[in-house]
Order: sequence, then C-alpha cells, then structure tokens
Amino acid sequence: MFELIFTSSVIVLMIIALAKEWFNPAGIVFSALLLLIAGGVIDVNEAFAGFSNKGMLTVGFLFVVSAALQSSGAFERFIITILGNKSNSETSRYIRLMFPVAGLSAFLNNTPIVATLIPIVKSWAKRNNFAASKFLIPLSYAAVLGGTCTLIGTSTNLVVHGLLLENGYTGFSFFEITQVGIPVAILGILFVVFIGKKLLPDRKDVIVRLGEETREFVVEMRVGSTYPHLNKTVEQANLRHLQGLFLFQITRGEETIAPLTPDEIILKDDRLFFTGLPETIFQLQKIRGLITVPDHEFDIRNLDSDKTKTFEAVISNSSPLVGQTVRDSNFRGVYNAVILAIHRSGERVNRKVGDIIIKPNDTLFLLARKDFEKKWYHSKDFSLVTSSLDIYEKPRWKGNLALIILAAMVIFAATGLIPIIFAAAVAAVLVMATGIINPKDATNSVNWGVLILIACSFGIARGIANSGLAQIVGNSLINTLSFMGPIGIIIGIFILTSAFTLLITNNAAAAIVFPIALSISKVMPGVSQKAIMLTLVLGASTCFASPIRYQTNLMVYSAGGYKFSDFFKIGALMNIFVGICVIGLIYLLFL
Repeated sequence: MFELIFTSSVIVLMIIALAKEWFNPAGIVFSALLLLIAGGVIDVNEAFAGFSNKGMLTVGFLFVVSAALQSSGAFERFIITILGNKSNSETSRYIRLMFPVAGLSAFLNNTPIVATLIPIVKSWAKRNNFAASKFLIPLSYAAVLGGTCTLIGTSTNLVVHGLLLENGYTGFSFFEITQVGIPVAILGILFVVFIGKKLLPDRKDVIVRLGEETREFVVEMRVGSTYPHLNKTVEQANLRHLQGLFLFQITRGEETIAPLTPDEIILKDDRLFFTGLPETIFQLQKIRGLITVPDHEFDIRNLDSDKTKTFEAVISNSSPLVGQTVRDSNFRGVYNAVILAIHRSGERVNRKVGDIIIKPNDTLFLLARKDFEKKWYHSKDFSLVTSSLDIYEKPRWKGNLALIILAAMVIFAATGLIPIIFAAAVAAVLVMATGIINPKDATNSVNWGVLILIACSFGIARGIANSGLAQIVGNSLINTLSFMGPIGIIIGIFILTSAFTLLITNNAAAAIVFPIALSISKVMPGVSQKAIMLTLVLGASTCFASPIRYQTNLMVYSAGGYKFSDFFKIGALMNIFVGICVIGLIYLLFL
C-alpha cells in the first residue's frame, strides 16, 4: 500500500511541476525517478535501464542521421520548387508544403526536418510577400502527422516499440503503424488545408528595408546561360520587390542601365548590381545561373562550412589595400579569401566589384578559411575582423551521399535485413566518417534533453507497474468505459494519453501510460494488444494544442511569432478531429 500511495504522490507532484513549469521537463522527470528509487518502488537497475533501451538509442542515432540531411542542397532546391510562388492558389500552397513534409517525416526524425525547413519556408514566404505565420504551424503539424506513418517516423513509435521488446512482446514491424498512420496523416492535412488555415494568424515579419539605417553591401552578379529567367523582364524574374535586396543597376557591355524599369529584359552576360544585407547576398550566390566568384576553391555551391566561413573586415587607415582596386590588390592571393560584396557608409558603389578602389573604413563581406579571423584580427590591414553569417553548407556530393545513406538505412530497416537500431547506428557512423557532418556538429544535433526524458520515463513507467498503480488505473478505466464495449477502452486510452501530452512531452507520456495500457490488454481479451498499443502511440504522437509539449511546435512557436492562443485555436480542433479519425480507424481495422 505504501508503494502505491508514494508512487501516486510522486506522479501527482511531477504533473504539477510540469504544469507549473517549475524547471525544465528533463530535470522534473529525473527528480521523480530519484524519488521512486528513494522510496524503494524501483531499484537502481530498473531506474536506469531506460538509458540502454533500444528505442531510446535509436532515437539518438536518428538525430545525427537527420541532421546530415541539411547538407543536401538537392533537398533545399526540392522544397523551394515544390512550394512554387504566389501564382499558385492558397489551397495548392498548403498541399505542396504539407504532403512532402509528411512524406519526409515518415522516414526521418521530424525535429531536424523542421529545423532545416523553418528558414527555407520563412525565406520563401518573404520573397512571395506571404505571412510566415500562415505556414509554420502547418509545417510542424505535417511533420507530426508524417511521423505516425512508419516505425522510425517519430521517437514515440520507437519508445513504445522498445518497451514492448523490453517486456518480452513482439514490437512493431516497420510498416505496421502505416495502416492507421497514413489515413490519419492524409485526413489531418486536409483538415488544415480546408478548415484549419482559416484559424491561422496573418502576421508578417517586419521587413528589413534598405536605406540609411542599414549597411548596404554591393554585389555584382553575371547572368549565365543556365539562369532560369533568361530573356524575361525584371518583373517576371521576381527581381522587382526583393526583401532585404535591391537590384539598382544592369551593365550590358559598355551600357549602364539605371534606374531600372520593371519591363527591362535580362539578357545573357548582363551584369546585375544588387545592394543588400549579408544574409540576402549570401542566398543570392546560390541562384542557378547567377555567377559571382569564378574560383573553384571557393565555389559557393560546393562549400564545406567545416572549412569555410563568411567574415566582415573593415579596412584600416594604414592598410596597404587603400587606393588599390579589388582586382589589382590580388586579394585572393594575399589573404586566401574572396570578396563577395562591399559596404561603403553613405555611398552606393556603382562600379564592377573588381574596379572598386578600396578606401579606409570600407567593409568587405568575405568568404574565407575558418582561420581568417585568427590570422588577420591583429594586423594593420584591417581595423576589425568578425565572423558574419552562421552558415551550414556542404559540397553537393556530400549532400547526395547523405541521401543515399539515408535511403539505404530505410531499406535495410524496412525489409528486416538488419535490426533498426543497427541500421541507424551504421548510418550515423557513415555520415560522420564521410565528413557529411563532423563529430562536434553530430554531438550538437542530438537533443540530449529529449533522450534523458525518454530514458527516465522508462524508469517511472516501471515504478507505475511495480506499485500496482497501472493495474488500478487500468481497471478503473475498464469499469468506467466498459459499457461502451471495446471502443470505450480505445477512447479512454487515447484521451488519457492525449491529456498527458498536454503536461509532458509525447515520449514521456507514451512511456508513462504504457504500463496502464499493457495492464488493460491483459484483461481485455476482446481488444487486441496491437490495437491498444497503436492507440497509445497515436495518442502520444498527435499533440497539436500545446506549443511547448512537442519539439517541432516549440520550434515554430518563436520562429512564427505565435501566441499560445494561436496553437490552441487550431490545435484543440486538430486534436479532436485526429482523435476521432484514430479511434474510428482502430475500430474498423481491429475491433
């Protein structure tokens, strides 16, 4: 009896602490775990067995594999192409965003996917004059829904899979969740596309305007034969109303065209002069067919950010560069760096970059080796050298290799040729061994708080089972809802799990409710264990109403400038709608 009362008290205290947000969730759950050890409910081995659980370890490996996805430029180009532009209908834009993201999330951890896509979607929204707040919640929801489609789609699936194995049961097969997950994902996306979008806020980011208050860097780009808007007007090429970037001049042979009209045609070998911010200028370099740096060592489309960074360097009064043109200074040879753009306070430089005469206090936007700042910080050539943009770039071959490794991992795991934990571990080692991601970035890519939370939740789940609390809650649920038959039990498990996800992360919710669900499955012969466990997984995975209890929701929360109420307006309806879909599908397929 003591164990039951003590465990119940610890769980209630933990829930209150999580609801009040006294400190971070991992710390709260770990403290609860220690209390259960102190109370003799679980021993040390039971408490920390979760740290070696296969599901938890697989989640850790997948963080590294998914982070390597960022190295694929093909992925970014694919997303931008899929999203289209303002000529597409509003419904089409949501469909083009959400279905591909859900498809990716079915095979990749959704946290790195959303992290990678947030800046891409925000940049796309700015270029097309859309409110990013209209698309970032759908981005998160698509990733959540996609995660319900396969075993590796979300860490919650792996957590329950690991718990089943730990308790001597057969876990999920790779596509066992798919029969329920895909219909739920499709219906959930369609709900957002046709109903939920009306509840999304329309808050545009404050547009950075170029002018006297900003530092205008000037960059010159030559139009190559592969430029997709060749022989189109400035307006048709979407160069008229760029955010944080301004096309102010075209040089064609000896002719200078300025100011520009919207119907000016862009021809091959035209030289386009832009003024903008470092981040917009850096993105400009990536546009196919616009050429700026004829230097293979610093080819911006094949950069390796482990070796190369962007810097800003201010020319000193005593610099030997003063009075020389960029071309004559042999800047590349002397400094092992390339000038991408130049800022001159209070003056717009209208010459070709190579013809610009360097003056004191000019600020150079550079692409250079990572040791540039250390090497030149104290030299008389520059009065100030500082890092500029925090970029993550890899050569194309590494990006393509990352996709191949990822595909191989999915194939081997899906076909059952090797255990999923082994496939994920090998893939994680390969992306590091081939330099796709360095060990430091790999370590940083792992969300250690999430892993600790998952591991501790296993110990708490064991305490709930040992104390008899799981059996009591399970029997109470059966007694309360048994009048509805098996469907009542499924409804109860889904509601209980969903309620926990509002207080604690989805992984911890799944682990804590697991012993209750397992207890119910042992005494309910009319309800298959897989039906109960699938309900548990989907109830924990589909958290929409809270911005702080699911990682991807939290990520877009600040990025989209949302309020808590924005999530609740659309999320509460999503939770109800998806709950009905899950319960209906479980009933049709299993009951």
